[in-house]
Amino acid sequence: MLYNYYMKKILFVSICCLLFPAWASAAQAVVVRVDKDQIYLDTSELPAPPQVGDNFKVILSTEKLTNPQTGKELGEINNYSEIGTISEVHELFSVGKITSAGEIKTGMQAVLQAPAPAAQPAVAAASDTQKAAAPIAKQTYDPVEKTIISISSGPVVAPDADNIVLLSEDNEVSVWERAADDKLNLLLTYTLPRGKQALSVSAAPVKENELLAQIFVSLYDDRKKNVFTLVLENQDGKLVQTALLPYFTKEIGCGKNKLVWAQRPFVLADRPGNARQLVFKDGKYAFGETAFSTQRNWLSGVNYFNVETPDTPNLIYTSSTGTIRMILANGKRAESRGEFAAAPNRLLHKQKIIKFYPSVQVTGEAGKARLWAVENTAKLGLLSNTFGQYKNAVLHILTYEKGRLQEQEKTELDGVVYDTACSDDFILTAEVLPDGTSSVVEISK
Repeated sequence: MLYNYYMKKILFVSICCLLFPAWASAAQAVVVRVDKDQIYLDTSELPAPPQVGDNFKVILSTEKLTNPQTGKELGEINNYSEIGTISEVHELFSVGKITSAGEIKTGMQAVLQAPAPAAQPAVAAASDTQKAAAPIAKQTYDPVEKTIISISSGPVVAPDADNIVLLSEDNEVSVWERAADDKLNLLLTYTLPRGKQALSVSAAPVKENELLAQIFVSLYDDRKKNVFTLVLENQDGKLVQTALLPYFTKEIGCGKNKLVWAQRPFVLADRPGNARQLVFKDGKYAFGETAFSTQRNWLSGVNYFNVETPDTPNLIYTSSTGTIRMILANGKRAESRGEFAAAPNRLLHKQKIIKFYPSVQVTGEAGKARLWAVENTAKLGLLSNTFGQYKNAVLHILTYEKGRLQEQEKTELDGVVYDTACSDDFILTAEVLPDGTSSVVEISK
C-alpha cells in the first residue's frame, strides 16, 4: 500500500510506470545529507511523514527514451540506487540506511514507498493482543444539557464511590452518580470564575491518607495570557476551592492507579515545560521528584506508559502532523497510520491557536497494551473563526507490534469528543451531540 503523498515533481510517464510500477506514484523527497551509509531526506513538505521500515530509492540519473525509427520521445527512464530502508523519522526530516551510497549526492530525489504487506492466509490467525482483547461494549447514558469539554472520574462523594466528573463549556464543574435506566444523578456543582476559558478537569486523591479525590480544573486567563489550575474539594457536601496553582494539570492513568501531572505553561513561547508529578507536601501542592519530557506537548493528548517492556515507560503523544507517536526505548518513534489531530478544544493565545487534544488512554500491560485514540471527523474543514466544525468521533484501539502502532478495532460515536478518561473498568468519554447536549459513554476496556 503506497503513501498518498503530494507529488513534488512531475509523475513518471507511461513507459516508466511500466518498468517500475511499484514506485511510479510514490512520494519524493530531496537528499540533504549523505553520511556513509546514512541518507538524510527532507520530508518537511509531506502531509504525512514516512514510517520506520519504509523503503526508498534515490534517482541517480534520468535518460530519455526515444523510438530510433520515428524519433518519437516516449518519456524518461530513471536509474535508481539500491533499495534503502527508513531507520529514523523526525519532525522535518528522515534518515535512511542504504548499502551502496557512493553515487548518491545531496540534491538528488529519493522515492519513498511503504513495504508491501505480507501475503495473508484466507483466514488470518488472530494476534496475541487480539485474542486477549474482549469485544467492545458501550453503555450510553441519557444526555445532559451541557457541552462537555473534559471528563474524569473518582471518589468525590465517598471513598468507595466512582463518580463521574464533567467540565462544561459554560465553566461549570459537575459531579454525577450512575442511576438506573441509563440515567445520571447530579450530586454537586461548582461555577468557575467568569471571563476564564475552561480547558480540562482531573480527579484523583493526591493528598496522602485522604480517600476522597481532589478535582483539578485548568483554565486560561485571556487578560493575563496565562494558564492556571483551581483545586476543588468536597467539604460537607459542597465543592469548595482550596488552592490555586500556576500550572496546567492533567491526569494520566486509570482509576486507582492514575496520577495527576503538572507542567509550567508557556515556558518556551506557546510551549509548556516538562511534566512533573503533582504531590501534596507540607500543607501545599508542589512538584514531586518524578518527571518526564513531553517533547514540548501539553499534557492533553499525552500518556506515559510501559508499552514495550515493564522496565521503561514510553511517551505517547498526538503529533501536529496528525498521527499518534510513541517514543521507543531506543529513541526511535513508532507511528500510527491514521490522523488524530482534530482538536475541538482550542484557545487563542497571542494570535496563536493552541490545541488541547483528546487524551490518549492506555490500558493493559507491557507487551499487550492497548492505546485508545480519538479521531474527530471534520464537517466543513478547520475554520479559523470557529476553531473547526466536526460531525462525529471514532475511537480507535491501537497496539504496538513490529515497530508500528497498528489499529486493531474501532468504534464510532454519535457526537464530537473533546476528551476521554479512564476508570478502573471503563474508558469514559462524553459525545457532544449536534444540539449541544452531551451523552456520557462508558466503553469496556
